[in-house]
Amino acid sequence: MSLPNHQPLLGLVTATHTPLHADGSLNLTVVERQAAHLLGHGIETVFIGGSTGESTSLAVEERRALAERWFAVAEGTPMRIVVHVGANCLADARELAAHAEQLGAAAIAAVAPSYFKPRDLDTLVATMAHLAAAAPATPFYYYDIPVLTGLSHSMPDFLAQAPARIPTLAGLKFTNGDLMAFQFLIHADGGKWDILYGCDEQFLGALAMGGTGAVGSGFNFAAPVYQRLLRAFHAGDLATAREEQFRGVRLIKLFASYGYMGATKAAMQMLGIEVGPPRLPNATLTPEQTAKLRAELEAMGFFEWVR
Repeated sequence: MSLPNHQPLLGLVTATHTPLHADGSLNLTVVERQAAHLLGHGIETVFIGGSTGESTSLAVEERRALAERWFAVAEGTPMRIVVHVGANCLADARELAAHAEQLGAAAIAAVAPSYFKPRDLDTLVATMAHLAAAAPATPFYYYDIPVLTGLSHSMPDFLAQAPARIPTLAGLKFTNGDLMAFQFLIHADGGKWDILYGCDEQFLGALAMGGTGAVGSGFNFAAPVYQRLLRAFHAGDLATAREEQFRGVRLIKLFASYGYMGATKAAMQMLGIEVGPPRLPNATLTPEQTAKLRAELEAMGFFEWVR
């Protein structure tokens, strides 16, 4: 990468929710509480406007406003901000990339267009190169998330081809359960690339393979769980690390049973961070579902885990 001052994104990077009013409009006053909540749990890097941030349900103007609010709130704090800029319309993505650079983003990241999909690896690299060129002084991460994009190009092959055409490439956000590919990625070019793991449910596995950083939605509502996991792993206490990882897995399974986005936003409300409902097509929990979810979380011990 041609940006020698870039600092790798280590440890826990939280993929934040986009706060909304009950009518679905942006509620940017909540960003200050989100930031304080995360800083209070030792989280100093956020990934805004990504999948957890419902980026595909936001207009470009809303994504710009969201980024501006985060940068205003983070000023004077240790918080670093990574802005997700991916979009089906490349012109929109380039506008968002340039805007993020103007704001001083620590990095930008982007999923590939997924309606008209890059049909082969060469087209994917060309697409990402065109996007990243709009922010020529900002580290760029390609965001691989096959379960949502429907793209399954080889990421080790991407990493072999992309650097020649994306001079700002810093690494990948790898939201992909293929831990074999993950190992090739973290060893590529002598380990020079920053490979952020994106599957909360396999975080411990990624650490065991040599991972050093992760981007996750679970760090919003369960940062203490994952911080304990990380500390236990580095201390060689695998029994504790496994226990904390299994707590994370149980949470994901429970939230997914209700609809992950609506359930995690409801959990944030329970923790006093009023991020509001999701936008359609993600469904909002009914009051009855919310009450049932709270009871299940209490029975599980969730509120003690994250205290």
